[in-house]
Amino acid sequence: MSKGNRFTEEFKLEAVKQVVERGFGVADVSKRLGVSSHSLYAWINKYGLPAEQRLAQDDQVAKVKRLEAELRRVTEERDILKKAAAYFAKESG
Repeated sequence: MSKGNRFTEEFKLEAVKQVVERGFGVADVSKRLGVSSHSLYAWINKYGLPAEQRLAQDDQVAKVKRLEAELRRVTEERDILKKAAAYFAKESG
């Protein structure tokens, strides 16, 4: 199991809420909940946004990942076609 899945999203949201809405310190909340302050800061960056902005940001991240995968696939296809064109150019020449 990866370390990223150790805590549920609900747990993370509640931890962020304690810092953002209730005004507790990051060090205090992280100590009480048994998480590193680094993780809590990362959660604040991710979940501290309003729900609409968070969803839009998640959509953008998903789109970027999809486009990167498509770019990798198209680049591989291009490289294969280059090699095939070079091979057939040798054969006919």
